[in-house]
Amino acid sequence: MVVHPRPAGSPPLTEDEFGVLYRRLLSSAAWAAGDRGALAALTPARVLAATREVRTGRTVTLAAPVETLPGPDNPEPAKHRMSGQPEEDASSGLHFARDSFAMNVHGDADSHIDALCHVIYDGTLHGGVSASSVTADGATTLSIEVARDGIVGRGVLLDIPRLRGVPWLEPGDHVTADDLIASETAQHVRVGEGDLLFVRVGHRRRRAELGAWHAAEARAGLHPSALEFLAERRVAVLGGDGNNDTAPSSTEGVGFPVHVLAVHAMGLHLLDYLQFEDLEPVCEAEGRWSFLCVIAPLRLPDATGSPVNPIAVL
Repeated sequence: MVVHPRPAGSPPLTEDEFGVLYRRLLSSAAWAAGDRGALAALTPARVLAATREVRTGRTVTLAAPVETLPGPDNPEPAKHRMSGQPEEDASSGLHFARDSFAMNVHGDADSHIDALCHVIYDGTLHGGVSASSVTADGATTLSIEVARDGIVGRGVLLDIPRLRGVPWLEPGDHVTADDLIASETAQHVRVGEGDLLFVRVGHRRRRAELGAWHAAEARAGLHPSALEFLAERRVAVLGGDGNNDTAPSSTEGVGFPVHVLAVHAMGLHLLDYLQFEDLEPVCEAEGRWSFLCVIAPLRLPDATGSPVNPIAVL
């Protein structure tokens, strides 16, 4: 394997430069302007073709366990409460163990998917829909219900730490389009139209080995200019083991430029805070980085996202 050292990096974007990039991506993604956004690329023919990626039948999760303890990156963890009566005598007769969960879907620890109504930019949602469609009772359009039938397609994992010969990218580092192209070459895979693209920055491995940190203030992610690679390839979904956005932001005046470009301009459902530490060694051992992927968000008709457990089938 040829190791690619960390590049000098793309420079920060000014607000004007970001505006030009935003308009360019908005124009190039006009085909994804409907309610389903870029999921329109997942035609029955492409889903059928993706099933041919299955060779061994092995399944691997891309999600991290839901956490119930607070941490620097998870001050509002999921609440898990047993709602049965565990103290009762269950030695005879019929009894049920029951529980309930409550969670902040869009936190910095739990794996989740962002709906197209999640990002409000200059008063609108994806496709120019008014931000007023998101009310105190939920989203009246573009909710995660758009993906109620599941998201099934060819998944591709691009491993940037593997490319650079490091265990993870340090917080504040970013992935460029050149990184994505070089990773394709190193892994002998090509991202194609309708693919579900997963980009590993090593966030989960760093967290496991060094402990949690305030990821809202410092994390590795994609440089906004890397979204032009996704637009050119017409990918259907973007997922990462971090937030997909770098922190601190690389764009003047825009805190989450990748979210704005991906969700708002391009109609991409984003998957944040996945984990690829189970999948990466399997792909390495099998010598292939593409697979059938099945994503099944919960049916939450008015929600801006959902907890998620994507499954790779190799």
